[in-house]
Amino acid sequence: MESFLLQASIFLAAAVIAVPLAARLGLGSVLGYLAAGILIGPVFGLVGGHETQELQHFAEFGVVMMLFLIGLELEPRALWDMRHKLVGLGGLQIGLSTVLIMVGAMVLGLVWQVALAVGLIFALSSTAIVLQTLSEKGLMQTGGGRSTFAVLLTQDIAVIPMLALLPLLAVVPPAVIAPDGAITLPAKEAEDAAHASMSLVEGLPGWGVTLVTLGAVAAVILAGIYLVRPLFQFVHTARLRELNTALALLIVVGIGTLMNMVGLSPALGTFLAGVVLANSEFRHELESDIEPFKGLLLGLFFITVGAGIDFGTLFAAPIKILGLTLLVIAAKGAVLLLLALVFGLRGRNRWLFTLGLAQAGEFGFVLISFSVSQSILPVGLSQTLLLVVALSMLITPLLFILYEMLSRRISELGEAFEPDEIDEQGPVIIAGIGRFGQIVNRLVQSSGFKTVVLDHNMKTIELMRRFGFKGFYGDPTRPELLHAAGLAEARVLVVALDDPAATLRLVSFARRERADLHIVARAHDRTHAFTLYQAGANDIVREMFDSSLRAGRYVLENIGLTEYEAAEAERVFYHHDRHSVAELAKLWRDDIPSVDNEPYIARAKELERELEALLQAQLQKDDAA
Repeated sequence: MESFLLQASIFLAAAVIAVPLAARLGLGSVLGYLAAGILIGPVFGLVGGHETQELQHFAEFGVVMMLFLIGLELEPRALWDMRHKLVGLGGLQIGLSTVLIMVGAMVLGLVWQVALAVGLIFALSSTAIVLQTLSEKGLMQTGGGRSTFAVLLTQDIAVIPMLALLPLLAVVPPAVIAPDGAITLPAKEAEDAAHASMSLVEGLPGWGVTLVTLGAVAAVILAGIYLVRPLFQFVHTARLRELNTALALLIVVGIGTLMNMVGLSPALGTFLAGVVLANSEFRHELESDIEPFKGLLLGLFFITVGAGIDFGTLFAAPIKILGLTLLVIAAKGAVLLLLALVFGLRGRNRWLFTLGLAQAGEFGFVLISFSVSQSILPVGLSQTLLLVVALSMLITPLLFILYEMLSRRISELGEAFEPDEIDEQGPVIIAGIGRFGQIVNRLVQSSGFKTVVLDHNMKTIELMRRFGFKGFYGDPTRPELLHAAGLAEARVLVVALDDPAATLRLVSFARRERADLHIVARAHDRTHAFTLYQAGANDIVREMFDSSLRAGRYVLENIGLTEYEAAEAERVFYHHDRHSVAELAKLWRDDIPSVDNEPYIARAKELERELEALLQAQLQKDDAA
């Protein structure tokens, strides 16, 4: 117990010190965690290799939780819309990277079986580091971020057939002489270890394994649809917050265990469960309960990666190992850049996709260990491969820094940004997220309603993402973006653009598309409000009207009226002005100036006299009261 507490104190202290320093230097939290692991492991020797390896298996559950949370953000429809990227982009990345690295390994003298295993190992990227960095930097909703996520999800799925393929590459296993003189085979040891673990498919024929696996997946989906709601209702009767957290953890841990027992990836299973629960009313509660555990476990995982780097092997052949690491990154980067060009990624998105996935991943550790146990990789080569995987993961934050430098360069050159891929829909679409749109968005979201935010200012969208609000970059007046955001099914469209002409175009288009859509529009002035009324807007808010009306109320309060009288005067003025704008909009004409429009002027004078009479009547009523 004392040893465990000491180890926990060391890991937590390293994280608390290193991560804030890395964040202040603009290096990101991932590099801070990796640096913390290097300091407490290879540098100062505060933690041992065996303890670190054991802890890493536990910390890998942070990846499982992360994919569960990502699944909660995706609706099944959005996942279906990604099918082309999952199969095409993800499949091609794995296949081409495997072949290219395999050829390179054969050039270096490895037999084709070993070279293929090396290609499969390095074809995978780091789900933990990449998704954490994308979320931290607000890049998940960009076109490059969505493409990167699709490839990572495909890689997680591909681990399953890889584990099935690798034993077919095994060479004749060499005998191992133990210290007591016993002779054992590595494959036999792996088999014994497999028998020691719980499995629902062990000993079953091929069709039986398939049925049990499909049954487990179906059980996860059905439980998400029919079982989670009554479970939450039952737990809520206790009115104990910690039980809600326990239930959230039970869902994730239970699904991960079931997936392990049928030979599937726990991360894949929990991701599927998250997608099923994406439309659940308990979604936000699950997110808030799981998020702290996910963050701590992921941080712990990154620390163990840093602590597990074998600097002795590195210093024995630094040029060779660093060269191999850079060759792997360059080979994967070349494949990724080619795919980015083929699939139409441009500008910042292209470089985010290329640099974000160029490293090896944490599943590489699993495949290397499995390959050694199956006598595919010799132990000496496996040590080198483990070091290359760890170093490539360590370099990943630097690749994201390079991406940011390229991104700023692209911005300085004035290159147009590619619009984001919109994969979410909601009852409220907000076009424009400046000062006006931000307040509307915060009020609606805080009231529990989902919004889809569109804006053509990349800096504004990035700022929103920094504060945890989702938004999509793109021109809100483009019909294809509006339809992708759910114009066909939305209940309300808020037009909060700065450009009066763009506002008018958007309102006119939306009204032509949807006669039943409720449109709330921001008007620059009264004349702009008239054009918006004629274009079909339901509610029109002039930029300065409400703030000016409030200022007028403050004036009345300070020249003799009570707060109640001033508020009533404000109310009367507000309702009469709305009526006036609607009346004058019928007479306003855009082909002649207002000063030459006699019916307009006459009606304006009548309405002004009505206002004076209404206000005087209200004040007299207040005095009488």
